[in-house]
Amino acid sequence: MQNLGKMLKQAQQFQERMAQMQTELAEMEIVGRSGGGMCQVTLNGKGEAKKVLIDPALVKPEDAEVLEDLIVAAINDARGKADEAMKEKMQEITGGLQLPPGMQLPF
Repeated sequence: MQNLGKMLKQAQQFQERMAQMQTELAEMEIVGRSGGGMCQVTLNGKGEAKKVLIDPALVKPEDAEVLEDLIVAAINDARGKADEAMKEKMQEITGGLQLPPGMQLPF
């Protein structure tokens, strides 16, 4: 019975840490850049876009396609950084414990 109580307490602590991590991720800001910094996109740790900055030199009709490609590249850069930050946070919470294949935690 003591083991069950201990397991329930650990599960509750894990759930609390997960909730805290989700809050931290939502507040985190990660900037992705492309075109030598001419285009920047800011995402939160959950991958939600928060801000786009575009160098005024890029805002010309003939540059529209380049601009679109740069925005996509910047978003992908920021998203990759957000994924890495999430993995690092998960390592902290789980103490390096690997989840079974196919099992993902809700974010």
